[in-house]
Amino acid sequence: MRYKQVIVVRKDLNMSCGKLAVQVAHASLEAAESVRSKYPDIYMEWRNEGAKKVVLQVENEEKLMKIYREASERGLVAVLIRDAGLTELEPGTATAVGIGPQESERVDEITGRLPLLR
Repeated sequence: MRYKQVIVVRKDLNMSCGKLAVQVAHASLEAAESVRSKYPDIYMEWRNEGAKKVVLQVENEEKLMKIYREASERGLVAVLIRDAGLTELEPGTATAVGIGPQESERVDEITGRLPLLR
């Protein structure tokens, strides 16, 4: 597959399974919508390929922000998700970063060393 989307989440927040799923969904949707508006051809090709998504983890906020900055600096579409604070987390807590869909190789340059979410 030529394109993929990567969602990176913080492991240190110990979010419930439901909360984690919602944060991943927010990141995926926000990033995909951004790509669709900026690069409609990439978005459509990604969808036609099966809309590949990978969910990875980082240990803390510092590492999440580093991934977000690196992706943005390299010209990838990246979105930072901050929680509204209505349930488990404090308002404004950075929970996830969505990257792409973009070319797999470009995304892997930034996220290829991160472990899958467990």
